[in-house]
Amino acid sequence: MTEHAVLIAGGGPTGLMLAGELALAGVDVAIVERRASQDLPGSRAGGLSSRTIEVLDQRGISDRFLAEGQKAQVTAFAPVHFDISDFPTRHPYGLGLWQNHIERILAGWVGELPVTFYRGREVTGFAQDDAGVDVDVSDGQSLRAQYLVGCDGGRSLVRKTAGIEFPGWDPTMSALRAEVEMTEEPETGIRRTPSGIHAIGKVKYEIKDGQVVYEKGGTVGVMLTESQVGNTDEPTLRDLSEGLIAVYGTDYGIHSPTFISRFTDMTRQAATYRKGRILLAGDAAHVHSPVGGQGLNTGVQDAVNLGWKLAQVIKRTSPESLLDSYHAERHPIGARVLKNSMAQVALTHRMDERTDALRDIVSELLSMDEPRKRFAAMMSGLGIRYDLGEGHPLLGRRMPDLDLVTANGSLRVFTLLHGARPVLLNFGAPRGFDITPWAGWVQLIDAKYEGTWELPALGAVAAPTAVLIRPDGYVAWVGDATQPGLFDALTTWFGPPTAA
Repeated sequence: MTEHAVLIAGGGPTGLMLAGELALAGVDVAIVERRASQDLPGSRAGGLSSRTIEVLDQRGISDRFLAEGQKAQVTAFAPVHFDISDFPTRHPYGLGLWQNHIERILAGWVGELPVTFYRGREVTGFAQDDAGVDVDVSDGQSLRAQYLVGCDGGRSLVRKTAGIEFPGWDPTMSALRAEVEMTEEPETGIRRTPSGIHAIGKVKYEIKDGQVVYEKGGTVGVMLTESQVGNTDEPTLRDLSEGLIAVYGTDYGIHSPTFISRFTDMTRQAATYRKGRILLAGDAAHVHSPVGGQGLNTGVQDAVNLGWKLAQVIKRTSPESLLDSYHAERHPIGARVLKNSMAQVALTHRMDERTDALRDIVSELLSMDEPRKRFAAMMSGLGIRYDLGEGHPLLGRRMPDLDLVTANGSLRVFTLLHGARPVLLNFGAPRGFDITPWAGWVQLIDAKYEGTWELPALGAVAAPTAVLIRPDGYVAWVGDATQPGLFDALTTWFGPPTAA
């Protein structure tokens, strides 16, 4: 039987990101992926949020995505689009980039790391014991791992087999999503009818002066809200043709579909993200409407929160209880995404005068500066705060990517995170801290920063004397050379001194 420290079921964006995080930490990790290659039929999801771009920047790979995507002000809540160009981040924008390209680039990065792939296979079952998990694979092979992580989508076999409940809400709307060729040039853009919202757009496009400009000809993306909810049959080209005719009066001569699928606003969240040696991330842990473009981004950020914690437990730097913080931190974030996605569906997919009035009022409110900042921070991921207790506003929030002055010259904060290692930044007197028991893992950097400390939505905050930054880029401790709470924070997040 082949053994690995961690086995990941599913090699989409969440699974790939998690594999990369674990490999950076020196953990033996493998992915079981049903596709024979990373090729993804069609473009699927289409964008990265500001915080996800920051996460990729923390690992030194954001330029790979920025080189192929389209920077744009795409952050939105229902009908309201936000301009976040004034936010204090190096990436005050979203990135238009289809999921097939996101996966290809992520897979290229993971391919540079020691990650094992079992392609063309699926996890079909497993049994966990006190020491690990025995995993059955569709080709008849058996694998064993210390931990199994389900990144296998909304219908997750890992979640179901583990017996993890998936409470939530049944769908209120259903829509067809497809990529096809069209003989006639279609009417692109969004159309609203009593049955709901519909859209046609070209897969290939450019963003000029903030506006989407589609190419003539080529593959066309179609989204049609269906008049009925509850159809579970696989959608066909005929279904798409009939839907187009009902809304547009013509099907534009559709042919040669790349893919046709159906999505709903079913909204569910795993009751727990961990059950023993089984963990969940991405759509396996939470499903919701694609409105707002939060699914892929939330999954990638799940992976970055989990990866370093799982690595430390496997390497016995930290106790197994550290994994409980994964659920404690990410479940509330997922719940917030579910809540705002349901609100957005209510605002966008009902077509009547009462909902029109509600949309107008919400649009007016969110056009005000403070509500704009708050909701834009939420939708971009820049406003995430993990509950690490009371203290400085930085505590539990993303560390800003400051330009530091160090003994080795100028240095960006995110550069220090490329290896997914924690950092203690000291802005006070040099050599003011002694963290010898953790020196093999935590980087201690004496630095200076002369600029303003500013956080999205909150504005300027007091400059700290020192900050402890976790590998995922979030601040675990803020203090000074008197060090109250520092050793506790180091022990909580990076293991007791004797284990360091």
